[in-house]
Amino acid sequence: MDKVDKIAGLREILELDPKNSFARYGMAMELANRGETAAAVGEFDTLLANDPGYTAGYFMAAQTLAKAARTAEAIERLKAGISSAVRSGNSHALSEMQAMLDELEG
Repeated sequence: MDKVDKIAGLREILELDPKNSFARYGMAMELANRGETAAAVGEFDTLLANDPGYTAGYFMAAQTLAKAARTAEAIERLKAGISSAVRSGNSHALSEMQAMLDELEG
C-alpha cells in the first residue's frame, strides 16, 4: 500500500471515528514521514486534545517539531509528555523523553 492509500484509509477511519487515537496517531506519523510538519503537528494536537494520555503522541510530536527546528515547541511538548508518562507510570517513555529534553535544552 502506498502512502497516499494509507492516508486515504486513515482519513476514512477518522471520518467514522474522529476520536480513534490509533488512526489519528498513524495519520500524524504518515504526514511527519512525508515532511508535512504543519499537518502532522495539527494531527498530533487533535490526538492529544482528544486523548491526553496517549504518551507516544507527545514524544513523536516533539521529534517532528525538533526536526523542523521548532525547538521551543518541541521542549513544551516533551514537558507535557513527561507529565503524561509520570501519570501513566510509563518509565520507558519518561526516560526517552527526558533524554531528548536534556539534549534540546543542553
